[in-house]
Amino acid sequence: MDPGPEPAPGLLRARRPRQAHYDGQMTNPLSNAYSRVGAGLRIGVLALQGDFREHLHAVEDAGATGVGIRRPAELDDVDGLIIPGGESTTIDKLSRIFELADPIRKRIADGLPVYGSCAGMILLAHDIADPAKDLAGNPQQTFGGLDITVRRNAFGRQRESFETDLDFKGLDFSAGENGVDPVHAVFIRGPWVERVGPSVEILAQVDPAHASHTATLHGLARIVAVRSGHLLATSFHPEVTGEKRVHELFIRMIRGEA
Repeated sequence: MDPGPEPAPGLLRARRPRQAHYDGQMTNPLSNAYSRVGAGLRIGVLALQGDFREHLHAVEDAGATGVGIRRPAELDDVDGLIIPGGESTTIDKLSRIFELADPIRKRIADGLPVYGSCAGMILLAHDIADPAKDLAGNPQQTFGGLDITVRRNAFGRQRESFETDLDFKGLDFSAGENGVDPVHAVFIRGPWVERVGPSVEILAQVDPAHASHTATLHGLARIVAVRSGHLLATSFHPEVTGEKRVHELFIRMIRGEA
């Protein structure tokens, strides 16, 4: 699907390079019903910056209609919204320039299901431990909704990106004879969650023994996937590896089946 015209080129100077094709193993199985689970749904993907195209492809592979969101009116007829990975500061600024920030906050408050990956997790958080600041010293803003505190780029810079397998709660629909297979996760300048409120369920954590640069973790497991009611967030990129089950979980949340 063509998500529509790009924002003005001058607004995207801070955009980070597009993620290269993932060449690792895609071992995670799909649910037998994956190609049909999204049928009849319209799922918006915030298409201001970042890897929104990959998310559009993922929801369309599941049978849903993917809609690139760049205008407030485009939020009116979607059943769910995905906030992609990218630069959280850039997405924040562009969402205010395009007058999307307040409508997104309202839709979240009204109960719209939303999934945020990487930068999307930051934008769904109530608090950022280390917010970026503009030239006037104003901290970056978020859409909020998730009672969590996140730390940006917590796992390190681009060169410290890594992959690992995660035990991920809530994927029972994909269980086979040997149970639920782990989620193969790719972390690219990802955040982690430092605080969760009482309404937030922890879905996955990175074990220091299974990260590629354990010194960063200081011996502590780090929270990398959470859910609270109609909101879901991961600090990794399932849309990059071909892992379908996180999107399927989100679709089942939209349908009220998870």
